[in-house]
Amino acid sequence: MRIHKAAIVGMTVCVFAALLAAGSDTGKTVSVNGYVLDSACAFTKGLTKPISPQCAQACAKAGSPLVILTDKGDIYWPIADTTPSSGQNEKLMPFAGQRVTASGKVYMRGGSAAIVIEKIGAESPQK
Repeated sequence: MRIHKAAIVGMTVCVFAALLAAGSDTGKTVSVNGYVLDSACAFTKGLTKPISPQCAQACAKAGSPLVILTDKGDIYWPIADTTPSSGQNEKLMPFAGQRVTASGKVYMRGGSAAIVIEKIGAESPQK
């Protein structure tokens, strides 16, 4: 009986550890290319690129979070990895309406993608 209890406890610990490992995402460093535009337009208008830099800036100034929209249609939410967290519009505002290359840690959860931007700049022209 004692061996049976030990086996059950051991299996429970292993299953719990596996669930924790599968549920946590420590962030993978990647580079993302795409347009910086406001999140509302990215979702409600089905845009593949911003209407204009001025439009993206106006929405961001009104409080809409800026996101990065890739050519595949993936949306990356810029986030901070600090607590308390902070908005990232200030970091993206110089690039609103433009194509960028952003690198940093990407976190995935429930179909959403977020990026802690370590470096961002205007996308290099294609050769």
